[in-house]
Amino acid sequence: MAALLLEPSVTAELTRTYPHRRTLMAAESVVAVAGAAGAVQLWQGAYTPPVEDIERLGLTTWRLPGAWLFVSVAVPSATAAWLLYRRSPNAPTAVLVASGLLATELAVQVPFVGPSTLQAVFGSVSAGLAGLAVRARKHGWPRP
Repeated sequence: MAALLLEPSVTAELTRTYPHRRTLMAAESVVAVAGAAGAVQLWQGAYTPPVEDIERLGLTTWRLPGAWLFVSVAVPSATAAWLLYRRSPNAPTAVLVASGLLATELAVQVPFVGPSTLQAVFGSVSAGLAGLAVRARKHGWPRP
C-alpha cells in the first residue's frame, strides 16, 4: 500500500534496490503456509501415507514428521518472508537457507514415502527461489 503512495521514481528505486523482493516474499509466504498446512495434516493424521512407511524408524504416528516439517519448512520460509517484508539485508541469505532446508526435507521424504509430483513441484520452487535470491544479492540487494 505504501508503495502506491510513493512517487514513481521512488518506487523504481526501491525495485532496483531490492530486486525480486515481491516475488520472493509471495513465494516464501505460500511455502510457509503449505508447510504449516502439511504439518497440521500430519499431526492430525489426515491425508497421511500409511504408518507402515515410518515404522522402521520406530514411529507409530506421523506427529514427529509433522513437527519436523513445521520446523524445517514452515518456520524458515515464514522467517524469510518476514525479512523480505522488512527489506532486511539478510533476506536473500534467509531465502537460501529456507530453500536448502526445503530441498533437504524433500530428499528425506523420498526413501520413506517414495517420489511424488508434489515433491517435484516443491523441489522446483526451492531451486527457483534459491536462484532468485542469488540474483537479488548480485543485482542490488544491500549487503549486511
